[in-house]
Amino acid sequence: MQVSFNSIAQSYGGQALFKDLDLTLPSGKFFTLLGPSGCGKTTLLRMLGGFVRPDAGRILFGRDDVTNVPVHRRGVGMVFQDYALFPDRSVLANVCYGLDARGVARDEARRRARAILDRVGLADFADRAPAALSGGQRQRVAMARALVIEPKLLLLDEPLSALDVKLRVELRSMIRDLQIEAGITTVFVTHDQEEALAMSDLIAVMNRGNIVQIGAPREIYSRPRTAFAADFVGGANLIPIEQELPSDIGGLRRLRTRAGVIATDSPTPIHSGAQLAVRSEDIRFIDAASAAVGALAGHVEHVEFRGSATGYLVRTDAGIIRVDTQTKQGDQARHRGDAVLLELPRNACIVGAS
Repeated sequence: MQVSFNSIAQSYGGQALFKDLDLTLPSGKFFTLLGPSGCGKTTLLRMLGGFVRPDAGRILFGRDDVTNVPVHRRGVGMVFQDYALFPDRSVLANVCYGLDARGVARDEARRRARAILDRVGLADFADRAPAALSGGQRQRVAMARALVIEPKLLLLDEPLSALDVKLRVELRSMIRDLQIEAGITTVFVTHDQEEALAMSDLIAVMNRGNIVQIGAPREIYSRPRTAFAADFVGGANLIPIEQELPSDIGGLRRLRTRAGVIATDSPTPIHSGAQLAVRSEDIRFIDAASAAVGALAGHVEHVEFRGSATGYLVRTDAGIIRVDTQTKQGDQARHRGDAVLLELPRNACIVGAS
């Protein structure tokens, strides 16, 4: 089912959050609203669920206007950050709740509830109370309860944020598998860019009530359009562009920055406030003999060993540059205070100021 926001306006305390917002979510896709706290992503999710009504505009499920349709008549499943399970009911009763409310016969409701509990790996926990489960198990129950009603739309409100890292990785795979299997249009709200990149078909990057960019995860990461998108998704290094110079390096564009001339193959036009977005993992340490146009000299200010990767903060004339390298046996280790030379990639993106 395709979902659309048409000309949505919403204000809180006299401050406008959305002004004439339009957004279409394709049918059957896993669509993520990604952004910092206060950007409006949870408000959009709650509008879809029927918990918030816009001041103006329409919300469409397919061709049906559901703007004023109450929560219980929308056919929506929702999974919350805090699980929202009934503590005085068993796991099975929690999963059956939505089916019972819809008048499904008791035996059929129990059959469907047990089937979905088996699917999420909790078939043996049906008679337990939620308090006897781990956080990850409770979130599986919440997911089962949302899916068992066979919703037209599945809403996920930061369902993994209260879990530890290992559990988050395990559950995001399970959630994605269940969504693909069911083919349900799904809207996921998160501020965690790694989760968004790992789980989504499409991502809408949001900032202060505006949708900054929409695209597939690889597109959002590799070709950000604005400095905000480049920084929020992956924490790119941003280097202000002062001037474009005539090209004489095999067709590459030559850009003057505070750090000197940098070459790039980005086709994006340069406007006021434009910057180069450089991914930390695309930067290489080089020796003086290998230096070419765009090499940056600097000194290591901080080293962070992370096992498979090592991160560096390097002070240069362009400011602090973050560099991430793969940790390999026999590699030369850099230390705090070392003088280094950095080679910037040719695939650095030109991004807008906002």
